[in-house]
Amino acid sequence: MPDSWISSILLDTLLLAAPLILAAMGGFASERGGIINIALEGMMLMSAAVTAIAATRVGPIGGLCCGIVAAMAMSLLHWLATQVYHIDHVISGMSINAIAAGGTNFLYTALADPTKTGQIPHLSPWFFRDSALVLPILVFCYVRWTRGGLRLLAVGSDPDKARLVGIDPLRVRFVGLVATGIFTGVAGAMLVAETGAFSDNMTAGRGYIALAALIIGGWRPIPATLACIAFGFFNALQVEFQGSRLLGVILPSEAWASLPYVVTVVALAGYLGRNRTPAGLGKA
Repeated sequence: MPDSWISSILLDTLLLAAPLILAAMGGFASERGGIINIALEGMMLMSAAVTAIAATRVGPIGGLCCGIVAAMAMSLLHWLATQVYHIDHVISGMSINAIAAGGTNFLYTALADPTKTGQIPHLSPWFFRDSALVLPILVFCYVRWTRGGLRLLAVGSDPDKARLVGIDPLRVRFVGLVATGIFTGVAGAMLVAETGAFSDNMTAGRGYIALAALIIGGWRPIPATLACIAFGFFNALQVEFQGSRLLGVILPSEAWASLPYVVTVVALAGYLGRNRTPAGLGKA
């Protein structure tokens, strides 16, 4: 394999893994506090749509901030549904994903400037990449050495015992869902930065892959990050070799496109039973 291919794959791996890492850290902030969160996909998608709409009006930084606010709104809706109204966590997450899938299409069609849809201003993808590489270290330090982080772990492990020592799970989970909104908001904005445009369902399952990486990593920030990088590597392979001849055979583009998802399923099948689920996950 030529050196140029190796460097290209490595660079693509980092860029493709970055939104997964950001979303996985968002999942960590909610799931480690006891809230099952399959809505990462919808939060990212809503952020991407709002970022694309706002960036043409208020610039790339303003677009990023609006995208984060949109993702936070979806995240806090999940907190309200699960913690205040005690709706099943999975049903709430599915509802948020459905709202995002239909709502982003409507919002972008109604509010986007058609003369600027192909030239959306955005920050450099490398800004997001660097943020994604630093974030897991910050999250690890937060949960390891701060009072807020220890409270998050305590609530996720056993909310009843946490109440006995004076910790309010409702408040801790609220803060966790705020963090989830911020991280998934940045992840969604990165998708717009990578393409310079917005398209329907542009997250393409990345939220689910990020959740799978979090599970494979045992709900720990650094192992989850490594899992995201592994998924990014397989995604980079399909980008690099799609349409190329390998061992005298040209694989169909559909086969390459399915590679990251096949790897996700295989990895989950191999690791799901080995990792220790937070004991308080899904408990009131």
